[in-house]
Amino acid sequence: MAGLESLSPWLIAYVAVVIAVAGWIQGALGLGFPMIATPLIAAATSMQFAVVMVLIPCIATVIVSILRSPGFATILQRFWWISIVALLGAAAGAKLFVMFPGFPYALLLAGVILFYLNLQRLGLSQWPVMQRNEKSFGLLFGFLGGLSESTANIAAPPLIIYYLGIGLQPLLLVPAMNISFFTGKATQLATLAPSGIATIEQWLLTLPLAVVATIASWQGSGVRSRIDGPTYRLWMQRMLLAMALILLVQVAWDFLQA
Repeated sequence: MAGLESLSPWLIAYVAVVIAVAGWIQGALGLGFPMIATPLIAAATSMQFAVVMVLIPCIATVIVSILRSPGFATILQRFWWISIVALLGAAAGAKLFVMFPGFPYALLLAGVILFYLNLQRLGLSQWPVMQRNEKSFGLLFGFLGGLSESTANIAAPPLIIYYLGIGLQPLLLVPAMNISFFTGKATQLATLAPSGIATIEQWLLTLPLAVVATIASWQGSGVRSRIDGPTYRLWMQRMLLAMALILLVQVAWDFLQA
């Protein structure tokens, strides 16, 4: 795989700007970095290049989101097990993807998101039964988060639906999600690093991008601290809608390419 050193100065600048913008949004909302950075970089280079360039900067922004979020210790004690369940879901999703590679997983996930957003519109997004059975539903949605990560390359929607459904305060939602994100991305790095997808030098060349992402995410997190609860929930709903639209575009593109 070609590294940053093989790119033109303009393309390097483009990658850096994308990383900075995605980092700022990750800081402001607590999620969104890989969803924004990966397709934009892949469009100008390749998916393999984008995955390598984004991974370590993504982990850096996740760490910033955790460190800049109050209540981390409380959330870790309350939801630590969801990361383990998500890993089990990711393993199951990987097997499903191998067994049924042609199944429209992205389309199914987009449908679930749109169904949930319609419930939001009707004022039915918080379910008392979910709040009374927090751990049982946490097992389900944590597993679905890992499953969707392996099949549709996006883990956030099931986790957002779960945390909003149990009425978790926006202030605590960010560290809750990023604990799972960190586990998933660290596992991905541990898997890809020895796989030969990139050389050690190429991985090291992403460290300056991680610095850019860290600074941008830190700045964005300052905005998050000034967002009130209802506004943050509205932004989460819009982020979910954006994810659903991206998944639908991905499905349409794959269909046209077939």
